[in-house]
Amino acid sequence: MNEKISRARASVDRTWQLPWARRLRIWAAVVAVSLTGVFVGTMLFAQSEIAVGPFRADMSISPSIAGGTEVEIPPLGALHLDSHDGPIHLKVNLGSLDQERTEALIDDPTAISAAGQSAVDDVTKGVLQLGLRALGAAIVCALILAALIFRNIRRVAAAGVLALVVTGGSLGLAAGTVRPDSISEPRYEGLLVNAPAVVGDARRIADNYGRYADQLQQLVSNVSRIYTTVSTLPVFEPASNTTRILHVSDLHLNPTSWGVIRTVVKQWDIDAVVDTGDIVDWGSNAETSYVSNIGQLGVPYVYVRGNHDSMAIQAAVARQKNAKVLDNTTVTINGLTFAGIGDPEFTPDKSENPPVNADDPTASPLLASGERLATTIRGAQTKVDVALVHDPAMAPPLSGVVPLVLAGHKHKREVSVLAAPSPATSPSPAPSPSAPVTEAPQKTRLLVEGSSGGAGLRGLENEEPTPLTMSVLYFDETHALKAYDDIQLGGTGEQNVTMQRKVVGKDEPEPTTNPSVFNAVTPGINPSSVPPGR
Repeated sequence: MNEKISRARASVDRTWQLPWARRLRIWAAVVAVSLTGVFVGTMLFAQSEIAVGPFRADMSISPSIAGGTEVEIPPLGALHLDSHDGPIHLKVNLGSLDQERTEALIDDPTAISAAGQSAVDDVTKGVLQLGLRALGAAIVCALILAALIFRNIRRVAAAGVLALVVTGGSLGLAAGTVRPDSISEPRYEGLLVNAPAVVGDARRIADNYGRYADQLQQLVSNVSRIYTTVSTLPVFEPASNTTRILHVSDLHLNPTSWGVIRTVVKQWDIDAVVDTGDIVDWGSNAETSYVSNIGQLGVPYVYVRGNHDSMAIQAAVARQKNAKVLDNTTVTINGLTFAGIGDPEFTPDKSENPPVNADDPTASPLLASGERLATTIRGAQTKVDVALVHDPAMAPPLSGVVPLVLAGHKHKREVSVLAAPSPATSPSPAPSPSAPVTEAPQKTRLLVEGSSGGAGLRGLENEEPTPLTMSVLYFDETHALKAYDDIQLGGTGEQNVTMQRKVVGKDEPEPTTNPSVFNAVTPGINPSSVPPGR
């Protein structure tokens, strides 16, 4: 046995001594040294400083699989842009103010616009300089490292050429995959009160998201105003015909939710709050005092009952002076017409699920309520713009009837486009051959909100608390949804926030089959980590 092992080792040693094996080891070492030089050079020297408006912006490049751009605006937060693909990540830090430029902005307000107009050229020039600096640093570091290790001109030259190819190829890939319109959909991280001022008005971004220069100018102008205004943070410059709706759902008795809602209502200049149910946990009379916070918001509060909300809770909401309770009814606010219906099931204790008729799944009370609301919408004297339900399983009958459906219940944010109703289920009679051709049914978008109360106390049952989520919806003068901001707060309270801007019509979700009609009532199907409606 020992002889066999010795012979095997001797064979391996002879193989490693062959010329081709020796050359393979050498070139593997050259590759490793070159890549190490590229990494070290990029991390240490791929940095530059440029002037953007009143800022001395620090720009740097680092290796990354995901790519993208991060714009830090201390102490306000950071914007994350899906600007390009890997393998490099661009970071811009606007934390350093140029005193002379700042004083000039304070003395001459028109200079803010001029700073925004020059921002595109400043950033373009800075990125080009940074790319050349990164390329040079990577090559020089690779050459120095190879010279110290190999002391061979050919190997040193090979390491330099490889560094040139790797770095130049990475920069070329980033440049070839640049997405200029990514600035229209930033992900914001920072203080909740600063989010609308930093990101800007969604209506303007939604209408012009392809105009990269305008968006960058607006971003620089927004931040410039923040830094040069002493008394208070600036607010939006909203279009006069934009309507802002705050969508909340599933508060589940969380007292923290009201403070967050009040902050968003104030900072985003909200016109109305829409609540798609489960405002409490058990529907008891003792919980009616929780809804008294509605009256302190100062804007209309449109509400539909959830499966945790009893009729007593619905009545308590209706007693609030600014509340509009919808139960197969409609209401118009700021020209925007809402129709809604309460959840037909009152099941605060979900230990037992309602039975499902396997022979006739369409007999679901959820679908039946959706049909009732669809009938009400068709017969309404005013065109309905938004339908409100608690459970998304109520939404399928509304497909083609209304352009937007808002729901909750699942404690998980989802966006989809409902499948068009089949001719077999359409309530309209078949047209005669002489009848005029009607327009195709409208698309119906379904926005399911997460839990704006972090699922209440049950949100603490998991290792990580369920985040608080809510969305700001932006409608234009035609009552069309233009964009929406998804806001998420973690377990640290209402100070730290992540906000993702989404522009409607861009990266449109594909139509789905009728969404999870029986997920809410069939055991074992719910995908959420926190059981919906529990």
